[in-house]
Formats: sequence, structure tokens, C-alpha cells
Amino acid sequence: MQDFRQDFIRFVIERNVLCFGEFKTKAGRLSPYFFNTGLFNDGASLRQLSQFYAKAILSAPFPFDMLFGPAYKGIPLVAAIAVALAEHGRNLPFSFNRKEAKDHGEGGAIVGAPLSGRVLIVDDVISAGTSVRESVTLIKAHGAVPCGVVIALDRQERGTGTLSATQEVTQNYAIPVVSIATLDDMIGYLRQEPGMAQKLEAVLEYKDRYGVSAD
Repeated sequence: MQDFRQDFIRFVIERNVLCFGEFKTKAGRLSPYFFNTGLFNDGASLRQLSQFYAKAILSAPFPFDMLFGPAYKGIPLVAAIAVALAEHGRNLPFSFNRKEAKDHGEGGAIVGAPLSGRVLIVDDVISAGTSVRESVTLIKAHGAVPCGVVIALDRQERGTGTLSATQEVTQNYAIPVVSIATLDDMIGYLRQEPGMAQKLEAVLEYKDRYGVSAD
């Protein structure tokens, strides 16, 4: 496990963004953990989150020219990540979309830099893949090329078929998905931490029932 991935799992647990218990997912499954990015709701936590995103992005094995954040959660994320990347020497343009196109002022559905070149989509998690599908359609409509997706946590969990939501994105759109951390990273962290045995057991049982391999 890369150090920043382990540090990220520790960070989200300390912030209660990643919490353990019994939670119903959109698919109706009872999950032993819940990842709530809405709790990155102050300047310090958003700054730290953006630094983790920057590390994951800079370790990605594919080139990109700009960032795109789908409304709504992607809006603060893409802005903060652009700042973090600039601090690492990568000053990149970014944009995001409105849910409804504006018909006055500058107009249109895109705010920020024009969509062009190879566009990296920024989001928090991938569940049904709706946000990615809409982003890919929008990016292509502007003549740009969606080149990848970066998310905070990959649950490595089956979707409607045998593939995970991230694997379905790669299969359907031929673009890679990079995450700061995965379910396997979480399991690796829980194995090392004293007092986490019960949580680890529940997560392992859930993975055995619904999980997919990383390949």
C-alpha cells in the first residue's frame, strides 16, 4: 500500500467521513461502512482532501490537459484540486457544469475554462455511473476527449452484473478510473490497527459477498 493511501484511510476515519456500522446502500445492501464526502465541509479538511487527490492524479499513468468537475459535488472538488496541483507545479485549467444552462450573461452550461484537449473528470465516488455518463457526453459534445476519472474511494463492489461500478466505466467508455484508495486499501489499514478486528471481520464478510477483484 502506498503511504498516501494508508494516510488517506486514517484521515477519513479520523474525520468520520468513513464510519462503521450498518448502512443501506442504493442497491439495498447492508454495508458495514459508509463513506460520506459531504463531511469534508471546512477549509482545512477540503485542503487536505485535495492534496490526496493531487497525489493520486500525479501518480496516474495517463496524460491529461485539464480538469472537469460535474455538478454538484465535483464543483468544490475540482477547484480545490486545481489549487493543489498548482502547488505541485501543475497549473491546469478547470471547469464545471451547471445543472441548467444559463441563458443570460456568459450563458451556457459550462463555467470556467472551455472544455478542450484531454479532460480528467473529478468526482467523489462512482455508484451507478450516472455522473460519469453525463460528463462524458458533455465533454464530447464540446469537442474534447474524456481521458479518465479520479475518485476518492473505489468500493470494489459489484454493480448490476459481475463488474464493479468503476470497471463498468472503464468497459463502457474505454477510460481508466483512478482512486485515492480502494476497499483493499481499507482492509489493509484495518489489519494493521489494534482494536479494528470486529470492523475488519464485517468488511471482509461484505467483500466476500459483494466484492470484485481489482483486475
